[in-house]
Amino acid sequence: MAKQNMAKKHIVTSFHNLSPELQEAVKAFYPLGFTDAMMRIDKPNGDFFYAVPYDTEDVAYLVKIDVKIDDKAHEEDDKDYYDDDLKGADELSDDGSGDGVDSVVSTDDDVDI
Repeated sequence: MAKQNMAKKHIVTSFHNLSPELQEAVKAFYPLGFTDAMMRIDKPNGDFFYAVPYDTEDVAYLVKIDVKIDDKAHEEDDKDYYDDDLKGADELSDDGSGDGVDSVVSTDDDVDI
């Protein structure tokens, strides 16, 4: 008797809504984490979520993964990164020499400039 051509059931669900056994199976399928397999799914209303595919014999899952995105820059981090006494390009070009020619210093006596 030939096997009927049945399409797999497709389910979109959160990782936390899976049974503990299925959660362990998904973790085992992605032993190095979800990062490389994760896809961004855009919804019609403009929202989006991230998910990874996982297939069983009967069901093709799209498992939603909670992702925290840090899109806010912290001013304190910027202050630590940028030093206040750094000179900008305009300040560097106005060094007071007035000739408009950059000086070249050679440390190798065999090179003629």
